[in-house]
This record gives sequence, C-alpha cells and structure tokens, in this order.
Amino acid sequence: MTEAPQALSVERVARTEWITFQRTDQLNAMSTQMLREMTAALETAIADDAVRAIVLTGSGRAFCAGADLKEVAGAKHEPGEPDLLDLVDHTFGLMRDGPKPVIAAVNGLAMAGGLEMVMACDLVFAGESAKLGDAHSNFGVFPGAGGAAILPRRIGLNRAKYLLFSGENVSAQVMMDWGLVNTVVPDAELRAAVQAFTDRLSDKSPAVLRRMKKVANRSLNVDETAALAEEMLNLRAHMRSWDMREGLAAFNEKRKPQFRGY
Repeated sequence: MTEAPQALSVERVARTEWITFQRTDQLNAMSTQMLREMTAALETAIADDAVRAIVLTGSGRAFCAGADLKEVAGAKHEPGEPDLLDLVDHTFGLMRDGPKPVIAAVNGLAMAGGLEMVMACDLVFAGESAKLGDAHSNFGVFPGAGGAAILPRRIGLNRAKYLLFSGENVSAQVMMDWGLVNTVVPDAELRAAVQAFTDRLSDKSPAVLRRMKKVANRSLNVDETAALAEEMLNLRAHMRSWDMREGLAAFNEKRKPQFRGY
C-alpha cells in the first residue's frame, strides 16, 4: 500500500517552529491526515523547551481553504472513532490554550475553517495579497470552530454577520482595519517579517508569555473584577519564578536576561 504524502512540513528556524501546510492542489484544505499531523507537530513543539514560538503558514496560493469538503461528504467512521470535527476541536484547542505563542502567517486564501484557524492563533501576520473570509454559507455548511461564535468578538457583530451571510472574502488590509490581522506586509517579506518578530519573542520569558496568554484569553469570558483577580493571582505566582528573579537581576546588572521558562 502506498503511503500518503505528508500533508505538512515542519522546520526549526532558530527557536521558532514553522509548520507549513503542503496540500497545495487542495488549497491546503484540512483533511483528517493534515489535522493528525498538525496535532503531532503542535504537541512536539509545545513539549520542546527549545521552541519559543510556533508559526502556521501555507504553501502555494492558500493558507487554508477550510475543511476538505470532499472528505466530509464521503466520510464514514466506526462508532467511537474521532471524525474531522473532533480533530479540528482538539487541534485548534492546542493552538488557543497551549502555553506558547502561535502565529498565523497568512500567505493567501484563508476561508471558512481556514479563517477559524487564523482566529485560533494568538497573532496574525498577512501578506498584502491575502484574502480572508467565511465561505460556509456558499456551500450550505454551518461553522463549527468559531465562525459564528468567535468572529463577532474579533471584528464586531455586524462585520461578522456580513462575512458569515455573504460568504465573501475581504483583503488582509480590511481585516487589519477590523482588528483581526495585526500586520500586513508585502508578500515577499512575510516569512522574514514573522521570523524577525518571533526572534524577538525568543528573548522574552516563556513563563511570563504563558501566563499573559492564559489571563488575556480568560479575560474575554469574565467581568473586569474577575479578570483583575485572575491577573493578580498569576502575578503572585510569577513573583516566585526563576524568570522574574532573573529579569530583575539582569536589569540591576545591566545585562541581557537568560530566561529558563519557570
């Protein structure tokens, strides 16, 4: 039996793990295989202390065109076997809730589940020709990884409804104006811009980034008083960390800190 080609590649550059989708002929649509490979790559990167940031990007002219609808239409699963939606839920959960910064480098089309994947990342860089949108309505498909539930929190209710109802794509620049994309750069400069940013992240304390990510994520779901209480609890825990002591010592000694992540 011929083994299926890998759906993605993994490359370490300095302290950044690059995960590049390679289903180019399918516009990097998410298949069961691709999601399983993503899960393995994310879990490996999260467990490796040498990795300080994770980047997702695509090959060809798409970041990710969503779920592989051909596979969805023909899917048959044994009882208890995880289906594509189960895999999406688990994989995106690793991105949203994992301890390390996850960055989307959007190189082209990001539609439907591809847009939901972008929303599961902590930060979004995009090439100037990138297009993003929710295409579920074009095929009578309902979103299941944040299209209707999270997109309104990112860009506002009316803008989210426009994308959901129309199925249209908008430019990376528009998405930056709406608050979903952090930075838009020329296409040829996307990878270098992201690598330069993650190189700077690599000098930060992994412990403080981990706690910042956790508190910032939870703040969206609680009131201001509860969010401030959560922040104070994390500060008190962080005050006992190696990284905070090292950071203060480095400040006093006028040197670069050497953080350990705990």
